[in-house]
Amino acid sequence: MTLEQLLHYLDHHLDQRFLDGNAGETLAKARAGGHHEPVAGEILVALMDGAGADSPEKALDRASAVKAIGPLRLQYMKDDAPVEGFRLVEKTITTIDAAYNEEALAAKQG
Repeated sequence: MTLEQLLHYLDHHLDQRFLDGNAGETLAKARAGGHHEPVAGEILVALMDGAGADSPEKALDRASAVKAIGPLRLQYMKDDAPVEGFRLVEKTITTIDAAYNEEALAAKQG
């Protein structure tokens, strides 16, 4: 799955909007700190930095995606971190897992 495909999946399956324009614009806004949803922007930066997914076309596997968000998850687990941020990070990890599950099932059926 490419980063762009994952972004579209997250945008359609979470309450928070992940796309802020097209995939390229979204990643650029996240990188510059101008994403319309700051926590989603942090998640995207974590994916880009932690998984080396620096462009929408970059292939991204499940393990790399989840591992890349791990440090951000720990940051939001701290006592003084906003609960909303922790919830979004947790929901994002679960939704990433679902995206790859659907992709695997589609491959088996196709």
